[in-house]
Amino acid sequence: MTSLPRTHRFTVGFDLDLTLVDSKPGIRAAYECLVAATGTPIDIDLVCGRLGPPLEHELRNWFPAEKVDWAADLYRAAYPEHGIAPSPAMPGAREAIAAVQELGGRAIVVTAKYPVNARLHLDHLGLAPDVLIGDLWAEAKALALREHGASVYVGDHVGDVRGARTAGALSVAVATGPCDVDELRAAGADVLLADLTAFPAWLRDYRAGTDPAASRA
Repeated sequence: MTSLPRTHRFTVGFDLDLTLVDSKPGIRAAYECLVAATGTPIDIDLVCGRLGPPLEHELRNWFPAEKVDWAADLYRAAYPEHGIAPSPAMPGAREAIAAVQELGGRAIVVTAKYPVNARLHLDHLGLAPDVLIGDLWAEAKALALREHGASVYVGDHVGDVRGARTAGALSVAVATGPCDVDELRAAGADVLLADLTAFPAWLRDYRAGTDPAASRA
């Protein structure tokens, strides 16, 4: 049987932080370095409880506008040494990516994270998506999802739901981040999963046309 051209392969997008990678420990460590370097008091527990938006969005809560870029540079410089090693893969992350690829699809990561640090996470954990795109948040994620023909986008935040819906992709939400099931449902998630461990079975049903959400493909 002749294989379909690459552009015809189905594509599934994944968010990174708290979807594929439990980056809270690393983010906490990087913020601790930022506090030590700047002397600026930051409620790191509060920060870690609302992860999702880009770094600069959060830093605006703690630094004057003219120092946000400076603080972001300090944070990102500390991240490779302090943020990567403490951050494990989320349960089911490897299996979720593998499930897409084993069914003949492409797995892409579309994240708001700085792409250099996102790549370090993936390489450290041995996660091997086909494509990584960084520096995109919420509705802006639709740019990459459309470009790569993603029909499904998996994320933990209402911003991920908005990105999927803007792209016309099926929104699969995992309740592993700061947004609970009710928030994700209210934002318009099409499919709700407790975590990624349920994703491979759901994907097989979806591709077979036995999941009700398959009608959105």
